Amino acid sequence: MSLRSADTVRYSWGALRGYPTRTLLMLLAISVGVAAVVILTGLGEGARRYVMGEFAALGTNLVIIFPGRSETAGISPSTLMGETPRDLTLADAGALARASRIRRMAPINVGSAEISRGGRSREVVVLGSSHDLLAIRHWKMAQGRFLPHLDLDRAAPVAVIGSKIRAELFGAEHALGQWVRLGDRRFRVIGIMGSEGRSIGVDVEETVMVPVASAQQLFNTASLFRILVEARSREALEPVKQQITEILQRRHQGEKDVTVVTQDAVLATFDEILGALTYAVGGIAAISLAVAGILIMNVMLVAVSERTAEIGLLKALGAPAGQISRLILTEALLLSLGGSLLGLAVGELGCWLIRHLLPTLPAYPPPWILTAVLALTLLTGLSFSLLPARRASHMDAVAALSRR
Repeated sequence: MSLRSADTVRYSWGALRGYPTRTLLMLLAISVGVAAVVILTGLGEGARRYVMGEFAALGTNLVIIFPGRSETAGISPSTLMGETPRDLTLADAGALARASRIRRMAPINVGSAEISRGGRSREVVVLGSSHDLLAIRHWKMAQGRFLPHLDLDRAAPVAVIGSKIRAELFGAEHALGQWVRLGDRRFRVIGIMGSEGRSIGVDVEETVMVPVASAQQLFNTASLFRILVEARSREALEPVKQQITEILQRRHQGEKDVTVVTQDAVLATFDEILGALTYAVGGIAAISLAVAGILIMNVMLVAVSERTAEIGLLKALGAPAGQISRLILTEALLLSLGGSLLGLAVGELGCWLIRHLLPTLPAYPPPWILTAVLALTLLTGLSFSLLPARRASHMDAVAALSRR
């Protein structure tokens, strides 16, 4: 007796339908494991895409300069001596603006202050910078103009406000040309930002932007928070980084006391970290597939004992041991395939719900995970059904027919 492949599948499917409750429970167990893998890897990939998008929104061909030197050894000697890092100054920013390889430069000061007008007031983030920040960050204006071209050390009582601040302070009134009080100083509104959303902690709609020298006067500080530099091309990023380091080292009496990082380096670091996180959470979720595989093995062992007479009859009719094994393995593969497809559907639905509830998190599972989890589930089902298949194929026909 020999069964064709189609007959084997048909026979195994009939056997599964004969025990609907047991089959349904196994399908659910497998699908839960598959759905967990899909959803958790979707969350990990979503976090990676979100962070990459946030840094990409900073601009292109970007180099970021921080005060203080990052030490790979952990604690620098200056820290042990109680020294503070040398400040970045407007003079440093001006020297960088004259560098040949730099396309644009924008010094950054950040603080908070109360903005008020006509009895309305609220706390806002104040960002001090220069005219070039608009082009570096790829922001758009809704009305008016951005910060004017000024010498970096020249203060001016002008401000550009976000759309939410305009709505809260002015309502239906025209805002351009009006005066607002920011802290203890007065500024004239010259522009309304058109860009929306938050990027690396800055919500453009709720930020007030003023000339960097005005921000330093407002916050009574001479230091800069950051300096943003745009290289002329992606290929020029490393040469620009080297040029910045040399310029600031000369200005700081030969000390390398700033940290210069390229946007690509930051992106690569976060991509590596969050990529590893995605693999880790996927691996943790895959443990549930091993649990489902153990369940398959146990249920198939029970099924073999319950169908002893049936297996004995097949062997008495001439079915070889390999054919008996294929019947059991086919049942396990059908269960694994059905459970994995159900789990993939549930996982995709779960990711869709996450994207719907958290629109800022692009929780799309990586394309490779769908193929990988399907292959892993089938391999798990096949591996854990080998023992039941071996037990069934080694049954003696006479003993099986007599249920011994």
